[in-house]
Amino acid sequence: MGPFKNPLSLIPSFRLPGSGSKVVYEELPSHDMSHASSPLDESPIMLDSRRKGTSTPRRRLGLFRTSPKRLVIATLAFFVTLVLIAGGSLRANRYYAEKDKTEERIPYHWEAYDRLNGFYNGVRTLVNYTDWVPEQQAAPKTKIKVNKAPPFDPVVVNPYPFESEEYLKLHQSPKRCYLDENEEHGAPDVFAYPGIPAGMAAPYWGSYESIKTAPDRCWERFGRFGPYGYSYNPAEGGLGLSNNSAHVGAEKVQEMFTKIDYRGVNWGKAQKRCFKKNQERFDPSLVSADGALLQQKVKRSAYVLRTWTGYQYTDIQLLSLRAMITELSLKSGGEYDVHLLVHVKDDSIPIWASEDIYNQTLRANVPEEFWDITTLWSEQLMRTYYPGPFREEDNVENHSKGDIHGVYRSAHFALQWFAQQHQEYDFFWNWEMDLRYTGHYYEFHNGISNWAAEQPRKLLWERSSRFWIPGAHGPWSKFSQLVEQETAERKEQPVWGPVEFPTGGYGKIPSPEKNTPPTKFEDDDYKWGVGEDADLIVFDPLFDPAKTNWVFRNDVSGYNTSVETPPRRVAIITVARLSRELLNTMHEETYRLHHTMFPEMWPPTVALHHGYKAVYAPHPVYFDRKWPLDTMDKTFNYPSAPHESPFGWGEHNMQGGSFYYNAGFSGALWRRWLGAKENGEGGKKTEQSKSDRMCLRGMLFHPIKSESVE
Repeated sequence: MGPFKNPLSLIPSFRLPGSGSKVVYEELPSHDMSHASSPLDESPIMLDSRRKGTSTPRRRLGLFRTSPKRLVIATLAFFVTLVLIAGGSLRANRYYAEKDKTEERIPYHWEAYDRLNGFYNGVRTLVNYTDWVPEQQAAPKTKIKVNKAPPFDPVVVNPYPFESEEYLKLHQSPKRCYLDENEEHGAPDVFAYPGIPAGMAAPYWGSYESIKTAPDRCWERFGRFGPYGYSYNPAEGGLGLSNNSAHVGAEKVQEMFTKIDYRGVNWGKAQKRCFKKNQERFDPSLVSADGALLQQKVKRSAYVLRTWTGYQYTDIQLLSLRAMITELSLKSGGEYDVHLLVHVKDDSIPIWASEDIYNQTLRANVPEEFWDITTLWSEQLMRTYYPGPFREEDNVENHSKGDIHGVYRSAHFALQWFAQQHQEYDFFWNWEMDLRYTGHYYEFHNGISNWAAEQPRKLLWERSSRFWIPGAHGPWSKFSQLVEQETAERKEQPVWGPVEFPTGGYGKIPSPEKNTPPTKFEDDDYKWGVGEDADLIVFDPLFDPAKTNWVFRNDVSGYNTSVETPPRRVAIITVARLSRELLNTMHEETYRLHHTMFPEMWPPTVALHHGYKAVYAPHPVYFDRKWPLDTMDKTFNYPSAPHESPFGWGEHNMQGGSFYYNAGFSGALWRRWLGAKENGEGGKKTEQSKSDRMCLRGMLFHPIKSESVE
């Protein structure tokens, strides 16, 4: 046998040949590659000495003597060595370049599956939802009818429940909010088509119906972003991005909204005015003469976008931010506040010491329309806020070799700190800048939140650890029965309330009383937790890292390493909704006991330890290939060994998906939806010659590392 090689080192750029065509996705970083140096750069002896807290002897310059003659000889020898190394490196590069030409890698199994192309059918192919046949189920070579124009007219999308009888029994309806102080420009509407392109592929995971987002409409770029400035000129306060777009039927959308000059909008002031106008909806002290509550308090959320100094705000990013603020905050009467939490990467800038320095840094790095919704932070600030001590001997494994206060290992520090400054919010959405959503933000987030509240706690962790594939499992109720059956057959101990584990005398923070189960597990009839807001909502399964070879599974700090490592859970990608109570507990664990873990592991693990309600929300996820359902279920839910897990070396299976940290298909599909060429396909001329611009149902994309409208 030859020497062992890490399979991840064999992963090339994302080339997905199939069905007679080639698709090349942009190369994304692997979880096995940190921002720091490789762990293989150090010998086992050095790694062992670091773990034990001892130092490796080093020779300090200037502590040995030499003569001028020896110095000249040493210098010449140094340059000769450099020349030899450079020559050898060039020869090696030529050798491996020629070797790569003659050797082909072994394709992944999913590359053999047929490519799905229904995503690219445009607005001139729309059909009623009831007539739609998913591409995966359509007969081979089914002919798609292409009309001269979209067969349906666009409609206003209004997913807000505020006028329903059910809502008004509990809450007050919000008062209208405006973009400007003079109340001349109300928050704009957005538009979608009441249909789906014929032959559109269906999502493999999750469903629209379960999270109560409309399954029967699709979004194209004029209706989705036109009201935010996409389709009209900069002279009118827009962005003028539609010149290179196919536009059959777009004039009907244009006639349905009034152009807004966004150059003078101050989103921070607009949000504050909206909240003030509707403040009584969020005031629990609003009572009648006999002491009864007139209305139930509406809970508020901080929608926190994680950005940094030097971040480039593209035009599409501006449109997305405007959509978030309008749809989540202004149209909801202040139910959400959108914030930018900006990481100041230069630790030498004392943003905490001078208002002038703070403002200079802010204005140099954030577009003016978002200044008043921005909060700056730095790693140096976190070192002051969470001084530790974070002792090396209490760290199980620092795979990335990063600083404990660095954003790579402790991005949650800043969110914990932000939450401590904003205890007025009930929930905090941790949102990343490389996320995009084609649908309506409020509809999606409200639907996810309500679905999570409806879930019973019994076997919730177990259901949330798996991918729900409706085509293989059937409806959610049947999937839930399957999880119950498998948990019993495997004789697994289900999670039921706070999890106990040995601390080795290091101490533990008491868990909230509300998280103590009211009955024994076997006595609960799926009642506990129903109607209770979730403390943690994530968008990928909550898996046990000890059952995988996920590379950061042991980045655990502050616990006694002489006893067994505490039980842990992980959700890949830090996108999540966290309750104020969960964040307060995370904060207390960090400042009081100096506990922390890798960012994707920390919130789920604190929720596990303290019995908080945590769920994986089954939002729709698409793939670019026609996976056999039984193969997909086995690959993602029943890996044959830990290293085959999709959260370890099996992560290559995610490359053709629409949502994961390494999903190459995500960015490619998003750019095509914007009208750009991708891999030699798409673009204005292609759309005009076929069925015009794409129209997608609500779809959450990650990651988007680049975007273009040309």
